[in-house]
Amino acid sequence: MRPKKIKIAIVDDHQIVIDGIVALLRDHELIEVAANDTSAVNMLQRLSNLSIDVLITDIMMPEMNGQEFAKAVKNTFPQIRILALSMSGQGEIVDEMINNADISGYVLKNISKKELIEAILKIANGGIYFSDEVLLELSSTKDSQKELEKAGLTIREIEIVKLMEKEFSNKLISEALFISERTVETHRKNIFRKTNTSSVLGLIKFAYQHKII
Repeated sequence: MRPKKIKIAIVDDHQIVIDGIVALLRDHELIEVAANDTSAVNMLQRLSNLSIDVLITDIMMPEMNGQEFAKAVKNTFPQIRILALSMSGQGEIVDEMINNADISGYVLKNISKKELIEAILKIANGGIYFSDEVLLELSSTKDSQKELEKAGLTIREIEIVKLMEKEFSNKLISEALFISERTVETHRKNIFRKTNTSSVLGLIKFAYQHKII
């Protein structure tokens, strides 16, 4: 008796990406591409008439982005397992997809045929799969968030950091925020101490790394 095939659907706003995935999976004995579409909105409507095990979706799409799409699919078709496929493994995006869209996996578009098949099979069987690059980025984001929380910058201090990035002097900062120059200087000292930096350049680098600016 032949094993039941895993039926997958693919959504990506670039047809060439869909064609590439279809070509990679065409001859696999356990996987069948049952549907594909360049529109998340269209696919959401079509899923009612399909029996899909794994949905592969892009993240950055017009009309409806991957997070919105995945969330809508999970609300209406909770049995469908979702694999996000993207050019970017940015930690914040992955975190949002996990927490808000209940995805089962996240891989980058530069993965090999072997890894894509491994991800599909694992997810279809109830597991989860995240590319090594994605896990590394996710870990880095978590560490960055912990550092920022540990720094404990106040709203006022973050306002000052943003003005410092624009090369505002203490005088200009004091005028912009309606506080004294002495207060600005006190805030600056606290900001450098909390972020463990000793120069404006180091502080701005910290700010960019932690998405303050």
